[in-house]
Amino acid sequence: MNADPSPHLQRSPDPDSSEHPSTQLVIDDLESLQEMVGQEFPIGAWLTITQENIQTFAEVTNDLQWIHLDTVRAQRESPFKATVAHGFFTLSLLSRFLSEAMQVKGKSLFVVNYGLDKVRFPAPLRVGEQIRCRFLLRSLAQVPGGHHAVYAVTVEIKDALKPCCVAEWLVRYYTSSS
Repeated sequence: MNADPSPHLQRSPDPDSSEHPSTQLVIDDLESLQEMVGQEFPIGAWLTITQENIQTFAEVTNDLQWIHLDTVRAQRESPFKATVAHGFFTLSLLSRFLSEAMQVKGKSLFVVNYGLDKVRFPAPLRVGEQIRCRFLLRSLAQVPGGHHAVYAVTVEIKDALKPCCVAEWLVRYYTSSS
C-alpha cells in the first residue's frame, strides 16, 4: 500500500506488533475495489494456533491423524516435533483474515468463496505458532450479478522463513436483485 493511506483506511492499534499496526481497509463499493488491483491489503494481527483449535477442527472433519492430535507421539516421532494444524484448517481461516483486512460496503452485497487455485503448504504450522495473512488483489472482473476477485494469499508464521500456506483464492462479490 501507499505510505499515504486513503481516507477509507481505518487504523487501530495491534498490541502484538509495532511493526505492522492492525488496520482494516473499508471500501465504499465494488467499483472502488477495482482501484486496489495490484495492491496488498493491510495486514492483520497475529493469531495463535492452539491445540484446542486443532482438536476441534479434527473432530468436525473426522481427520484424526496422530500428527494433529497426539502431542506426546508428535514430539517423539514427528519430524516437526509438535502437533501440526491441518492444511484445510489454515485455509478455513482465510475468510476471517480477509474480513480483518478489508470490508466492501454496498447495498445487498454478499460474498461467496468461489474456490482456490495453486494451493501449497511450504512449512508446517505447529501448535503454539502465530500466523497472519497477506492479501494482494491480483484481478477483479465483472461477472453477471457482481465481480470475480482473484487474491494472492500468503499465510505467514511469526519468525519463520517460510509461510505455512500460499494460494490463489477466488472470491465472488454479488449484489442481490432485491
